[in-house]
Amino acid sequence: MTGTGTGTGPGGQWPAVRPEVVAEVVAGLSARLQKRLDGAAAKLAERPVERTGEDWRIAVDEEAVLVLHAPGGVVADQADVRCGCLLAPACVHRAAAVTVCPLADDEPPADADTAPDEAPTVPSPAADSPSDPSDPSAPSGPARPAEDLPAGAGPTEARSSEAKPTEALTAVELAAVDHLHRVGSAVVAAGVGGAGAVLQAELLRAAHRARLAGLYRPAAAAVAVVTRIRAARSGEPDHRLADLVAGLRELLGLSTALALAATPRPGGPGGPGVAELRGTARQAYAPAGGLRLYGLFAEPVLTATHAGVLTWAVDAGGGLHTMAEVMPHTDATAAAPQAVGAGNRTVRLGDAMLSHREFTRAGLAVQGATRSAAGRLGAGASVRAVRAAGAAWTAEPLARLWAEPPAAQVARALAAGAVPPEARPAGSELLFLDVTLLGAVPYGPGGEPRLLAESDGVVLALRAAHDHPGLAYRGNLALLATAPGLRLRVIGRLERAARPELRLLAIGLPPTGPSTTGPSTAVGSTAVGSTTAADGDAATAHPGEPSLALPADRSGRVNLGLERLQTADLTLPPAGPTGPAAPAASGAPAGGEAPTTPVHLLTRRVGQAVTGGRAALALGSRAADGDRARLRSAGLATGAALLDGLLASAVDQSRDVFGRVVADDHGAFAAAWLAAAWYEEELASALCATVWSGPQDGVSPEATTHRP
Repeated sequence: MTGTGTGTGPGGQWPAVRPEVVAEVVAGLSARLQKRLDGAAAKLAERPVERTGEDWRIAVDEEAVLVLHAPGGVVADQADVRCGCLLAPACVHRAAAVTVCPLADDEPPADADTAPDEAPTVPSPAADSPSDPSDPSAPSGPARPAEDLPAGAGPTEARSSEAKPTEALTAVELAAVDHLHRVGSAVVAAGVGGAGAVLQAELLRAAHRARLAGLYRPAAAAVAVVTRIRAARSGEPDHRLADLVAGLRELLGLSTALALAATPRPGGPGGPGVAELRGTARQAYAPAGGLRLYGLFAEPVLTATHAGVLTWAVDAGGGLHTMAEVMPHTDATAAAPQAVGAGNRTVRLGDAMLSHREFTRAGLAVQGATRSAAGRLGAGASVRAVRAAGAAWTAEPLARLWAEPPAAQVARALAAGAVPPEARPAGSELLFLDVTLLGAVPYGPGGEPRLLAESDGVVLALRAAHDHPGLAYRGNLALLATAPGLRLRVIGRLERAARPELRLLAIGLPPTGPSTTGPSTAVGSTAVGSTTAADGDAATAHPGEPSLALPADRSGRVNLGLERLQTADLTLPPAGPTGPAAPAASGAPAGGEAPTTPVHLLTRRVGQAVTGGRAALALGSRAADGDRARLRSAGLATGAALLDGLLASAVDQSRDVFGRVVADDHGAFAAAWLAAAWYEEELASALCATVWSGPQDGVSPEATTHRP
């Protein structure tokens, strides 16, 4: 299936374009026109766009018209980009157009509902390309579950990594890895400001070459980097520097690991296997037999190109599974309503006639199930499913998700980040906690309110899982902030930060006592456990405490992204003269308190290199003396040494007899940057684990990192 992306101009939407088309068109320009490409693209982006059927028309000037032929919303061949100027087809207008267009996906995200039994489409070799950054072989980005995928595999792509009988890299693969690493190093050295359309096209060319060689994961990482560079250069609101840093770290890390795996070393290569580094063309599904599934919760999926819903279920053994309804969108303004509306669409699993939202409070009995390594359920023609009773969150098998200690859950979520998305167990990034709300407190320089809660002695901040105003997250959190003392059972995603933070996804009624895991019984369409009243009232609350008073059809739980809480859903105790008081919590973080470990000093320099490039880092090398001293005084000697190496490599450039800088391949600088970036990543993860488990006196943060 081919997805679409959209770009917005004053006159309408731009179609998506396949990555290899961008590389081919830009490569056809002369050196003189390549220098003008960025300026031409900026001007073209301001021109009105008119769509007629499958053709997008842009008036370049009074005489020339640019036509983009995009069947299904995707420009799949360079011949589909036509310009009426005299220099066509070697004109700058065609290259500017494909530079402005967003990159196309090869299929919807891994959470999308595509039958695994379908035979993949086989496009022409010219259409063989890397996929969206959310490819299953990609690192992680928007997302979540925006962040998984590709179909449309050609003859070369159809071979998965399991089809390769040996771990050794071929000469073709080694050449593709070297190309990726060289261009990736050049991108880091150039920074966002210097990574123009020509360098982006060269990285897409390297990605296409890697994909043809069967290196799906590095290819997807390269496409992700280009997408994030474009977002940074155009000032898109969803751009995050941390995402771009993570993408470059993944790209250079994969290419470095593959190059090392090809070099025999004493004791074996160590680290991930070559098959894992290669990635796979698409997810493989294996028979799972009969499954008894219990609905858990659902969340909206909203990315730049796709919108829908992802539903989570638990089997009788406590294992997590996912089902989804995710489709491309062609209008950013309609994406959020599409995501919310997808919750009312029927679950595509056998003959089950219930919506995703209904399934979160019901169950399914499935025969002939198929399942990917990441827990995604297949919807093939052989699958049979009928509706069954659900279970309360306080009843088995769902209750065992909350039985794991919070510190162990955090360790599991952090470890999942190092696993490729296509092999990452479903739900490994989720936390299941029982919390007591403490109220909202000002946070950060702007004093923005942040909802605090206490769980097992840890004070954590609860944040919206997605900030889009069209989703219900932000409004629901604002309402919950009015009920300090409210006890909840919650599901969220770990936010790696210097303080405990959780992206809240769903809430439910809390357990009432020690006997909270008994069998559930079905009452109509509502599964009621030993602690959830059938009428959804607030019977679980202690006198004088706020409580949830949900309607019966909510079954004691709320999908925060799809369903809006009302004031009537909260029962609040009478307020005193100054309103309800929040319970005191020892160790609650102050809004302006700085982290005790200055990991941000290294993070800032790593990000500065990505933003301004090697030259900007070299100019600030003298000013970094204080940063190195603070890192050493905090016991981060390794971090200080890596910062020294990064700054030294930025300055260390050869010059000719006239004092001009001699261009190099930036390999040494990229290696120093990669070492600092990986160290900062692992240190931040270790600090996150530490703040969730409490202080560890006498233990250096460096001792808890996962990599040397």
